[in-house]
Amino acid sequence: MRSIAFLLPALVAATPIINAGSDGWSDSPDPSEIQIDSATFSGNGCPQGSVSTNISPDKTVITFGFDKFQTYIGPGISPTEKSKNCQLHLGLKYPGGFQFSVLESTYHGYAQLEPGVTGNFYSTYYFSQDASATTTTQTSITGGGIWEEGQVYTKADQIPTASYIFSPCGASGILNINNRIALTSTNSSASGLITDDDATVAFTQQINIAWRSCNN
Repeated sequence: MRSIAFLLPALVAATPIINAGSDGWSDSPDPSEIQIDSATFSGNGCPQGSVSTNISPDKTVITFGFDKFQTYIGPGISPTEKSKNCQLHLGLKYPGGFQFSVLESTYHGYAQLEPGVTGNFYSTYYFSQDASATTTTQTSITGGGIWEEGQVYTKADQIPTASYIFSPCGASGILNINNRIALTSTNSSASGLITDDDATVAFTQQINIAWRSCNN
C-alpha cells in the first residue's frame, strides 16, 4: 500500500571510485582511513525531530530517514507546500595527502503529476571551507502520461569535469548537499506530489567520489 506520508531514506555511500592518470588523479587512500565523523541536517524539509540517522559500524555509510520532506501542489494547497529543501552536512575524515570530489549521485523516488505540473529536483554540492565553489545538478519531470498515475523515478547525476569541486587538503572537510524539490504548474486545477513508497524504500541517494593527491 502506497503511503502519502513522505518517508525518504537517503543513503550516502562514501565509497571511492579509483582514478589514475596524468592530471593528478590518484588511487584512493586506504579505506580504513576514510570516515564519516558527524552528520547534521537543516531545512524546512527536515525539521528537528523528523529525521533519523544511522551510521554503519565502519563509518563509511550513513542513512537518513525523513518524514517531512514532501512537496504538494494543487487547488486548496498552500503555496508553501510546493517547494522544500533539506541540506545534509557531513563531517568527513580522510588522509591529509588527498582531496576528493563528488562525481556522480543517483536518486530514486516516486512522483504523481497531472498534466501541467512539473517537478524539479536540484542538488547542490559544496564544502564549508570554500562555500563559494558549488556545483548543482537538476532533473525535471513533466506531468501527464505515465506520471499522472504515479511512477518511480531515477535521478542520475553525472557531474561535468569542469564542475568538479574538491575538498580541502588536510585531514577533514565538511561536505554539504542541499537537496531541493520544487513543483510548478501551468494548470491551476492540476495537482501533483513527489513522495515515496514506504514498502519498497523508493528514495535513495548514492554518492560516488573520486580522489586525487594534493599538489603542494
